[in-house]
Amino acid sequence: MRINYNVAAMITNNNLANNDSAVAKSLQRLSSGLKINSAKDNPAGLAMAKRMNAQLMGLSMANQNASDGVSIIETADGAMSEISEMLQRMNELAMKAANGVESDSDREVIQDEVKQLTAEITRVADSTEFNGQRLLNGEFSLKGYVDASTATANINVKVYSYSSEVEKKVYEIDELKVNTDPVTGEYKVEMTLDANNGGFPKDVTASFKDNLVTLKAVNGFEMTLDVSKCGNPPFTIENLKLDATGIGAMRLQVGANEGQVLEINIPKISLREMGLETKFVKNENGQEIWTLDVSTEDAATEAIDRIEGAIHFISGVRGQLGAYQNRLESTINSLDITSENMTGAYSRIMDVDMAEEMTNYTTAQVMTQAATSMLAQANERPSQVLQLLQ
Repeated sequence: MRINYNVAAMITNNNLANNDSAVAKSLQRLSSGLKINSAKDNPAGLAMAKRMNAQLMGLSMANQNASDGVSIIETADGAMSEISEMLQRMNELAMKAANGVESDSDREVIQDEVKQLTAEITRVADSTEFNGQRLLNGEFSLKGYVDASTATANINVKVYSYSSEVEKKVYEIDELKVNTDPVTGEYKVEMTLDANNGGFPKDVTASFKDNLVTLKAVNGFEMTLDVSKCGNPPFTIENLKLDATGIGAMRLQVGANEGQVLEINIPKISLREMGLETKFVKNENGQEIWTLDVSTEDAATEAIDRIEGAIHFISGVRGQLGAYQNRLESTINSLDITSENMTGAYSRIMDVDMAEEMTNYTTAQVMTQAATSMLAQANERPSQVLQLLQ
C-alpha cells in the first residue's frame, strides 16, 4: 500500500470533475433552452445557425417592406379613385355642353365647373404623398432621366415618359422634324437615325400630339419627349441625345439577399398625360392654368373623346397598381412560409430537447453524487496503513 500518491482518489476526482462539468452543461442548456450556448458546443452548427438567423431577420424586414409597398399602392389607388370619379363628372358635363340645346351662358357655367375639376385633379396628383414622398407626380416613373440633349439648341427637350421596355442607355437622333401637312393639317414627324438606328428598335416610329413626340415600336417600346418649349410646328431638332441610363422605378427590397427586389413603376398623373390640356384659363389667384375646353359645342364634342381616353388611362394605371398589389400580397405569403420553414430549421439546430436533456442532467447528477461518495471512500484508504504500524 502506498500513501504518498492516492491514485484511486485521483481517478475518482477526475471522474467527479467530468460529471460535475456535465451537470453544469445540462443546467446551462436547461436554463437557456439552447443546445448551442457557445462556439465550442458545435462550431459548424453555430456557423450555420447564425447564417440562418441573419436570413430570418432579413425575411422579417422584407415582409415589412412588402407591407409598406401595399400601403403605398393603396394610397395611390385611393387618390386615383377620386380622380376617376371627377373624370366621370367631367364626362357628364362635356356631354351636356355638347348638346345643342345649351346656350353659351350655360356652357360658361359648365366650363367653370370643369375648370375646378381639372384644378382639383392637378392638386390631388401633386399632393398625394406617402412618408413625405409624392406618388403621382412621376417621381417613381422618370427618376434618373436628365435633360435630353448636349446641344444648346435642344436644351428644352427632355424625356417625358417611358415604358418598361426602354433599356438603360443613351439613345441618339440625328435629326427630328415636325411639320404640318398642308392638305390635311395633320402633324407629320420625320426622324433620321444613324447606321446603328440610334440604339432604338429597328421598327421605331414617331408621332406628335399636344406638344409631345411619342416614339413607339412593336415590342412595346415607348418613349415620350416633351417639346413644348420648341414652339409650334414646323421645327427641327438636331443631334438629340436621350440619356436613359438612370431610369428606374420605386424599388422594394422584398427578399433577405441582394438583388431580391420588386420595382413598382407609378406613371405620372397629370392633365397632359390624360390629354386634357386644351385651354388656358386663369384661376382664382390670376395664374394661368390648363383646363379642358367645353366652351363650345365642337370643343365639348372633342372633350368627350379626350375624357374617354383619360378614363382608360386612369383605369389602366389602377389595373397595373392592382397587379402590383396582388404580387406583393403573394410575396408576403411566400415570405411568411419561408420564415416558418427556416425558423423550424434554426430551432432544430439551436434549441435543446428538454426531455432528453433532463434525462442527461439526472444521469450526470446521480453520477456526481456517486463520485462524491466514492471520493470520500478513496480518501479513507491511506488511513488503513495505520493498522500495519500498530
